[in-house]
Amino acid sequence: ICLLQINFVACQLFALLAAFWFRIYLGPSHASSAVRHAFATLFGIYFAVFCFGWYSIHLFVLVMMNYGIMNMASIPNIHRYSFVVAMGYLTLCHISRIYIFHYGILTTDFSGPLMIITQKITTLACQLHDGIGRQAEELTAEQNRLAVKTRPSLLEYLSYLLNFMSIIAGPCSNYKDYIAFIEGRHVHMKLLEVNWKQKGYDRLPDPSPTGAVMYKLCMTLVSLILFLTLTKNFPMAYIIDNEFLDKTPFLSRLGYLYVVTQAAKPKYYFAWTLADAVNNAAGYGFSGVDERGTFRWDLLSNLNIWNIETATSFKMYIENWNIQTAAWLKRVCYDRAPWYPTALTFILSALWHGIYPGYYFTFLTGILITLAARAIRNNCRHHFLSSVPLKIAYDVVTWVVTQLAVSYTVAPFVMLAVEPTIKFYKSMYFHMHIL
Repeated sequence: ICLLQINFVACQLFALLAAFWFRIYLGPSHASSAVRHAFATLFGIYFAVFCFGWYSIHLFVLVMMNYGIMNMASIPNIHRYSFVVAMGYLTLCHISRIYIFHYGILTTDFSGPLMIITQKITTLACQLHDGIGRQAEELTAEQNRLAVKTRPSLLEYLSYLLNFMSIIAGPCSNYKDYIAFIEGRHVHMKLLEVNWKQKGYDRLPDPSPTGAVMYKLCMTLVSLILFLTLTKNFPMAYIIDNEFLDKTPFLSRLGYLYVVTQAAKPKYYFAWTLADAVNNAAGYGFSGVDERGTFRWDLLSNLNIWNIETATSFKMYIENWNIQTAAWLKRVCYDRAPWYPTALTFILSALWHGIYPGYYFTFLTGILITLAARAIRNNCRHHFLSSVPLKIAYDVVTWVVTQLAVSYTVAPFVMLAVEPTIKFYKSMYFHMHIL
């Protein structure tokens, strides 16, 4: 595990330096789109081989299989074939990890990049299907905006899937946004989308990502310090320790569950914020202008820490955690599911994460909690909006319940196996399931 973590951090730091260089010396004004695509792809392939050795061949096999599908499949079925092949291949790799390596999280664990590539393959296939195979009036406004009208060339396809900025830790982005970035249209496209008024400028401004990158690197450093201190001192396994269960009253166990769940977060904060900073350093990730006229660089952000820690509903929590994966699930599953979209989306999320039983406990519990939380909110919230004290009381109570519900739901996700999960839920008297 240690070697994998060192490889990961080394690759991402090297990618950060490469990203700065890419923006300064291979910017759209200095290099053609083809050169930018080729550099991004070759560096991405190098990072994959450096990190995962021979196991990186799985990434390239999946990419080339789906390039074949994209060019040979009929447009009405392109998204279905791509989805089945990509998810099928990913699932086979997940199965081999468990049964061949016995729950090992190895230096050869290439499943993270494979998961990101699966998201990108299915995103592009759905957007191609929307752009070529459906009428504009059948699409939602977002589907219309992101629809891809022509099949990409091999170089564009490889660059989108294997570029060095996102191959190790993502995030998944939309094909149209990525191509606009490589071709140098990305910033102007986003400024025009938010109806940028040329306030006194003789041309559209050219915002620099440096401030956003520095801020995100500071967040990354804080997350790393928290990971090295908190995560090691508050392991999730302790909440099912026999001595702890025998001696600790139920409410104290609930409180401690919240603490260990908090301690499990910094590694995600670290990895996602660093990945976001790498993309921004290359000039990718600009999302427009906020109400105060500040340039925003959060198009590819995977989390909003403040909204996560202050979430007063399960929906708000999920929407701000692993944002790009939630967007992918919405685009390829929730918006296209013929029935039970919430349940199907949670099941796809579990399948995408892997075949550890803990994932299924988490996501199946998540379905129940989402539906329950939605019902409570719709039926109760309006009674508490008549006065400020009532609203504050409602927010405090829903914050506590949301944070505890999330902790209860995600514990199996960290534990992975069946036995500790059942032991944990027994020690909690299955109270959230019953509620």
